[in-house]
Amino acid sequence: MPKQKTHKGIKRRFKVTASGKAKHRSAYRGHLLSHKSPKRKRGLRQDGVVDGAEAKKIIEALRPCM
Repeated sequence: MPKQKTHKGIKRRFKVTASGKAKHRSAYRGHLLSHKSPKRKRGLRQDGVVDGAEAKKIIEALRPCM
């Protein structure tokens, strides 16, 4: 049976923490930042944690590179 491949799109967008959780970058942080308030931009600086069934799928897709 062939090896399972890492999903490259997911690999670029998510990281797995030491405790095994899936971490993602906040949305709305890429461009058009001039009209967003500093308070809003500070809030977007933190990475989010994915939970539920989506996290399980992401971690499974990243398993070969771990």
